[in-house]
Amino acid sequence: MATNQATVQWLGRQQEFEYADSVAGYVMVGIRLIVGYWFLHAGWTKFAFVAGEPFDAAGYLMHAETPIAGLFEIVATTPWLLEFTNVMIPLGEFLIGLGLILGALVRLAAFFGGVLMTLFYLGNADWAHGYVNGDLLGLMLFVIIGVFAAGRILGVDAYLEQLEFVQRRPWLRYLLG
Repeated sequence: MATNQATVQWLGRQQEFEYADSVAGYVMVGIRLIVGYWFLHAGWTKFAFVAGEPFDAAGYLMHAETPIAGLFEIVATTPWLLEFTNVMIPLGEFLIGLGLILGALVRLAAFFGGVLMTLFYLGNADWAHGYVNGDLLGLMLFVIIGVFAAGRILGVDAYLEQLEFVQRRPWLRYLLG
């Protein structure tokens, strides 16, 4: 198995480590596809034509025992914010999942997935068994996907980054990968 060296700055100290490059790409694609399916499915099953009724976060937002309960109460009691939330949670989850599965706009999808997972983590606040739970692990998976630009491996982003349009606008690479 071939290995590669990587270097990171950690607390002011340079640290080298080896990783198995022969499997690293497969692992990144696997993580991207699994998280993509997770979010695509979560969004899909909240659509009214699938669930049989419109998604409504009001009850959850009003009764969540969370450090951000005040924010949730504002959203639940402000009609346009609640409607926006009821549309964007299913649509956002679906589009994030689709982007990850296709490997398109992966860093953008990972950013918004991370935002949602942060809100879910703080919103669920089920810390009876400690602060590490599925929501925190989901957040970390989005961080990994974004940091390692998982869309550049067997993804649409690898092709998009080769386009002259993107080459002339290097800042777009922060959305891709």
